[in-house]
Amino acid sequence: MYRIIRTQKLLRSTLNLCPAAGYKTKSLPDLTQNRYKVQRLNYTKPTDKDISFFESVLQAPNVLTDASETLGYNVDFLGSVRGQSNIVLKPKTTQEVSAILKYCNERNIAVCPQGGNTGLVGGSVPVFDEIVLSSTRMNEIEAIDEYSNIVTCQPGCILENLDAKAGEHGMTFPLDMGSKGSCNIGGNASTNAGGLRVIRYGMLHGSVLGLEVVLADGTILDLMSNFKKDNTGYHLKHLFIGSEGTLGFITKLSILCPQKSKSVNVAFFGVKTFEDVLNNFVSAKRNLGEILSACELIDNESLTSCTQTYNLQCPIDNNFPFYMLIETSGSNEKHDEEKLNDFLEKQMSSNKILDGVVVNEPSKINSMWQLREKVPSSLVEGTYCHKYDISLPLKNFYQIVEVMRERIGNHPKCRRVTGYGHIGDSNLHLNIQCEEYDKDLHKIIEPFVYEYTSKLGGSISAEHGIGFLKTQYLQYSKKREAVQLMKTLKKLFDPKNILNPYKVLPETVKDL
Repeated sequence: MYRIIRTQKLLRSTLNLCPAAGYKTKSLPDLTQNRYKVQRLNYTKPTDKDISFFESVLQAPNVLTDASETLGYNVDFLGSVRGQSNIVLKPKTTQEVSAILKYCNERNIAVCPQGGNTGLVGGSVPVFDEIVLSSTRMNEIEAIDEYSNIVTCQPGCILENLDAKAGEHGMTFPLDMGSKGSCNIGGNASTNAGGLRVIRYGMLHGSVLGLEVVLADGTILDLMSNFKKDNTGYHLKHLFIGSEGTLGFITKLSILCPQKSKSVNVAFFGVKTFEDVLNNFVSAKRNLGEILSACELIDNESLTSCTQTYNLQCPIDNNFPFYMLIETSGSNEKHDEEKLNDFLEKQMSSNKILDGVVVNEPSKINSMWQLREKVPSSLVEGTYCHKYDISLPLKNFYQIVEVMRERIGNHPKCRRVTGYGHIGDSNLHLNIQCEEYDKDLHKIIEPFVYEYTSKLGGSISAEHGIGFLKTQYLQYSKKREAVQLMKTLKKLFDPKNILNPYKVLPETVKDL
């Protein structure tokens, strides 16, 4: 590991960063139907007879009906929505999913697909009493092909486990994010997750080669493929990637995994202005080129939240307005270090970088990433946090944070307004941390945040989807004709609208 100092000398030093703990919100949120004034649609309420059928398919231990067991499946990661489902089903096979959906479709019983339940837009929990169809038991890695670099797996596989198994075969999983220890790959695909290395590997839809999906009526749709080149008609798999469980339930995936890099370096440094952040990013693209794998921005408020909440040590002075984390991945250690050091020295000579560190040992790389990956959970630890996942033109990337700080002012319930995210792919995570949920503050934030994002030509959802919380704001990113076509597809695939109702599409049933 090296330390960058203002005299531009690179000196050896050490880091001692502590692991982060889990988070816990203060209390259960209000029921979704009460907080958001939602009306239940005309679905059949499940009965004891229905439960008996589910037990005949799954066996009783995999049908949860006790309130103490089902509560966790009804509340989202942020503590912003809460449903009232009293039935959670945990299938193991595609055939079991097919039997369940066929039955529910015939009985007009609404279903909420759920993976690791780490979503941020209320898409993975019930709004009312929809049956939760959990993929957590569908966690088999079926095959790893070292010749083609393809991993075939079930949807309930945890992302971190997939990456570890791929690593044993000299590969790396093309998706990485802070929730990797609990999120499921099926949920990642259903939201078209991006994560920390989009600048290198792209969004997940580019890495998924094939899917197996069960439709609302129980039909098993085999769209599996083990080829990057497969131009045989419409690319139907892309309809399900990013559809958030509204068109079908993913039961199998084949995913292309690149070779694991032999040389990885991470630089963490302090920056004075956002203009310098942009200058560093452009310079990194030009000078690091093919080895640049991540470029992250953390503002001072975000870093402070992370280090204070989890007692982490920042390796440099903690009084810079902005911090950047840059990762390089390649196959030639000497070549990669030389390129990175040349880039850093150039930027320091023009005062675009004020202080920083570089690490290349795996344990220290992991510790450095903690300063970025633990920011999201630190902001919800014991508090309520409004989280906004948006894409913005880079020249306006941080502008919305400053505007929101001015708009909220000294509101008594607001603790801090922060911004961090993937500068490498224009994805900002805007956070308004509060002591507790406050309806008046919520009205100050929304719909202003979406209107402002739209005015700048941005997207109201960069990588977390629309879910329940953003349905009424879809208009800010999609034209009426596009939304209408989505509704037509929804009606085609799910005529009774039993799959994840109240999600993604505004007033879906009414317009159909």
